[in-house]
Amino acid sequence: LLRQYFPKGSDFSKLTVAAVNRVVAQINLRPRKRLGWKTPYEVYAGVSVALMC
Repeated sequence: LLRQYFPKGSDFSKLTVAAVNRVVAQINLRPRKRLGWKTPYEVYAGVSVALMC
């Protein structure tokens, strides 16, 4: 998934933490068919709440 944001040959050592965090957030906000069209954040939040009960 990272290659959609950083082309092949990109030097990852030159990326800032902020740039990587932005991409990670965008990836985790993308709905996934495998998760029933929920985002990874939605699934994680549901599991977290279920574990607290």
